[in-house]
Amino acid sequence: MLQTSKLIPQGAGLAPALLKRATTVELDWDVRQKSRFDATDSAGRTLGVFLPRGTAVRGGDVLVAEDGSLVWVIAAPQAVLKITHCPNHGTHYDLIRAAYHLGNRHVPIELKPDHLKIEPDHVLADMLRAMHLIVHAVDEAFEPENGAYATGGHAHGGHGHSHDHDH
Repeated sequence: MLQTSKLIPQGAGLAPALLKRATTVELDWDVRQKSRFDATDSAGRTLGVFLPRGTAVRGGDVLVAEDGSLVWVIAAPQAVLKITHCPNHGTHYDLIRAAYHLGNRHVPIELKPDHLKIEPDHVLADMLRAMHLIVHAVDEAFEPENGAYATGGHAHGGHGHSHDHDH
């Protein structure tokens, strides 16, 4: 088993030529949200991933193996509920209301300008439909928000980074 204990968020600073030579590993959110897991890369190597506790791996991140090789992480398609507003009876504001209600339930949620994604839950799907939203079961990559208290600064688009703001 090849051990990896270093992560380069979004492959920052790596030359494109290095990324082209990297093996890949396709993982769903259930695995990527853990800091310790086993996986198999595209070369068939078994990886033992040991990252600092609380570290979530995002699609586009790069793992560095103990032999110096790079493994590019791909967010695997998985079952999710894709939520959109009703174009005939609603507005994009309905998505903001839905995000508020889902956030109150501490549901992992991916936020996009024109849709939301959550993990499958028939109770939540019924609640969202009662709010006149359109809910479709799809298989897509899932990149939920880090949350307001995630390490690494503010969470923008699911990827934390630090910078100053005048609040």
